[in-house]
Amino acid sequence: MPASRLSFVPPLVVCIAAVASSPVGAQGPAGEIRLDEIEVSAPPPASSGPAASAGYVGGVTGIGGALATVDAASAGIISGAQLNSRPVTRPGEVLESVPGLIVTQHSGEGKANQFFLRGFNLDHGTDIALHVDGMPVNMRTHAHGQGYADLNFLIPELVGAVEFHKGPYFVRDGDFASAGSVRIDYLDKLDRNVALTTLGSFGYKRGLSAASVPLGAGNLLVAGEAQTYDGPWVVPDALRKLNGVARYSQGTATDGFSVTGMAYWAKWNATNQIPERAVAEGIIGRYGTLDPTDGGETGRFSLSGRWSQSDAGGITRASAYVIRYQMNLWNNFTYFLNDPVNGDQFRQRDARVLGGGEISRVFQGDLLGLPMENEIGLQTRTDDIRVGLFNTTARQYRSTVLDDRVLEASAAFYYENRVRWTDWLRTSVGFRADGYSADVRSDTPANSGRARDGIVTPKLGAVLGPWLDTEIYVNYGGGFHSNDVRGVTATVDPASPLFNISRSPFLVPSTGYEVGIRNRSIAGLETSLALFRLDFASENLFQGDTGTTEPSRPTRRFGIEWSNHYAVTPWLRLEGDLTITNARFSDRDPVGQRVPEAPTTIASAGVTFGEGRGWFGSLRFRYFGSRPLIEDNSVRSKPTALLNGRLGYAFDNGVSLALDVLNLTNAKADQITYFYESRLPGEAAAVADRHFHPVEPTALRLTLAGRF
Repeated sequence: MPASRLSFVPPLVVCIAAVASSPVGAQGPAGEIRLDEIEVSAPPPASSGPAASAGYVGGVTGIGGALATVDAASAGIISGAQLNSRPVTRPGEVLESVPGLIVTQHSGEGKANQFFLRGFNLDHGTDIALHVDGMPVNMRTHAHGQGYADLNFLIPELVGAVEFHKGPYFVRDGDFASAGSVRIDYLDKLDRNVALTTLGSFGYKRGLSAASVPLGAGNLLVAGEAQTYDGPWVVPDALRKLNGVARYSQGTATDGFSVTGMAYWAKWNATNQIPERAVAEGIIGRYGTLDPTDGGETGRFSLSGRWSQSDAGGITRASAYVIRYQMNLWNNFTYFLNDPVNGDQFRQRDARVLGGGEISRVFQGDLLGLPMENEIGLQTRTDDIRVGLFNTTARQYRSTVLDDRVLEASAAFYYENRVRWTDWLRTSVGFRADGYSADVRSDTPANSGRARDGIVTPKLGAVLGPWLDTEIYVNYGGGFHSNDVRGVTATVDPASPLFNISRSPFLVPSTGYEVGIRNRSIAGLETSLALFRLDFASENLFQGDTGTTEPSRPTRRFGIEWSNHYAVTPWLRLEGDLTITNARFSDRDPVGQRVPEAPTTIASAGVTFGEGRGWFGSLRFRYFGSRPLIEDNSVRSKPTALLNGRLGYAFDNGVSLALDVLNLTNAKADQITYFYESRLPGEAAAVADRHFHPVEPTALRLTLAGRF
C-alpha cells in the first residue's frame, strides 16, 4: 500500500540492532577518534561504533539506557577511520564505504557526483538524501537536476562518523530519501593537529591543514584545504578549489553546542560524456571533447549551529543553518542537434539562499513496566532561488530559455515510539507529515503560479532476537521525492510557448519493504542479508538534450543485499558486499519495461591492514555491472571493474608517507554510459548512440602527512 498524501498508510521503521563493541567503541566518543589513526587503524564493522559528537548522527537511536539501538539490516554507522582508509579519486567516493553505493562522475571534477544504489541511477541525488553536519546537501528545484547534491566541499579527514539508512524507513528522512540517506558529522576536536601534502599524476596537488585548540570552556577547530587537478583530458579540467571550516564547540553530543562556518569555492573545465562513434571514427580520442568550452564554477558558504541538553526524562536537540549557494554550468551533451550552426551549449545558473532547522525531543518512559522511548521532531526549510537556462556558444550568451524566481518552503513533523517488549522483541512505530508550498515567478508568465502539496508517510518496524548472535529485521515504510516545482506550475514549453505541456506532481510517493538478518556468531565477523522492494509512483530519468532529470513512469524494484565485515585481527580487516536488483517499470508500455541506467549488480571487496605505527595499506575492488540504456534492453552499458590500492608507513614521530595507486590495472572502462540522440559536425541528421565518460587511466598519488 503506497504512502498517500494527507492520509495514513501503514509503513515501517525499524531502527538498528544492538551495537557490538569495536575498536572505535573503545576510543570513547567518535569526536575523539584519533586523527593519527585515520590511515592505519582497522576500522569497526559498518554497523558499529559511536556517533560523532558533532551532532545528530545516531540521534534517532535514542540516548541509550534501557533501550538498545535498533534499525534495519541495511543500516549502520561508519567511523571516520574506516572512511579514510580507502584510496579514492574524488572526495565523494569516500561514501562508497556504504555497502552497495557507487559514486562516480560524468563531467568535470567540480560538478556533483553521480550516485547509484539499489537499482537506481540517482543522477546527482534525486533519491538519496545527503546531510553534512545537520545541513541538507540536496538542492530542490535546481538548475541542473532535482536533488543536485554537490559533496565536493567535504573534507574527509574531518569526518567523525557517517550514519546510513537504505530504504524509506527512518522518520527523520523525508525528501529524496527513498533509496537511502547518508548523514555525515564532522569532529568537534582533533586529538592531534595535521598538515598534509599530496602530489599525483595529471597535475593533482592537494594541501590540507587542520588544528584544534582549547578556547575558553570549549574547543576551536580550524581547517583549510586547497586543490588543483587537470586529469588525463585533452582539455585539462584545470580544477581550482579552496575549502575552509571553522568550528567552536562546548560539551558533548548530549549536553553541549557548536557553531560552524564553512566556505567553499571551485571552478573547472569539463570533459562531458562523448559519443562512441566520434572515437571510433577518429574524430576525437578517448579523453577528448567535442566542446572544449564546457565547465563550471560554484560556491557554498554556510553558518550552522547545534545544541543539545539531556535530563532525567530524556534529551532535547536543536539545529539550524543558513547556506548561500551559487553555480554556473556550461554543458553541451548533443553538440549540433538543436542548432546546427551555433551548437547546443547551454548555461544553467543557480543562485539561492536556503535556511532551516530541526528540533527534537526524546522522552524516556515505560509502557506497563516495559522500557519505552518516544521521539518527536519538527523540521523546516526555505529556499529563495533564482534559476535560469540560457543558450550559449563558447560560454557566450545567445538567448534566454528561462529565468525564474522561486520561493519554496517545507515543514515536517515526525513521531516515533520505540518499545522493548521482551529480550527478543523490539518495535518502532512512527510517521512523518510533510507539507510543501512554492511560489514561482517565471519570465514566461504562463508558467508562473503557486503550488501546495502534502504527504503522510507512517513507519513501522520490528527486530527479533538475538538468538545465537542473530537478529531478524522487518521493515515497511513510505517515502517520497519532490519534483522541480517549475514543472508543477508550468503550462507551456518555455522554448516553444505555443506548445502546452503536462504538469508534474509536486510530491511523488514511494513504498518500501525489507526483511533482513544480521549475524555475529563468528568472532570479528558481521554478516547481514537483506531482501528489499521499493515501489515508486514516478521515476526521475536523465534527459540528454536538457541535462536535467524529468518525471517518468511508475517503477518497482526488488533485490538482495549481502554485506560482510571481518576484523580478522586488530590490524587486519576484510570486507565484501554484493547487491543484485531487478528494476522494472510497473505499467505496460510497448517501448519496454526496463528502467534505463538501473544497475543490476554492484559488488565490492577489500582488505585493510595496519595498526598504530608501521606499515599500513588497503586494496579495494569495485564492480559496477552492465545496465540497460533504453526500455527494451536492446542497448546496454559495459560493466566496470576497478582496483585501487594504498601502501604507507607511519613513523614514530607522527610523520606518515602513503602511496595511492588508482585504477591499478589500467582498466579501459567507463565511469558512466548514456544512450540518446546527438549530432556531430557534418552529420546530416541526429544519430542515437552510446555516450560514455571514461575511467581515468592509472594514477599515482603520494601523501606526506605530519601529526603533532
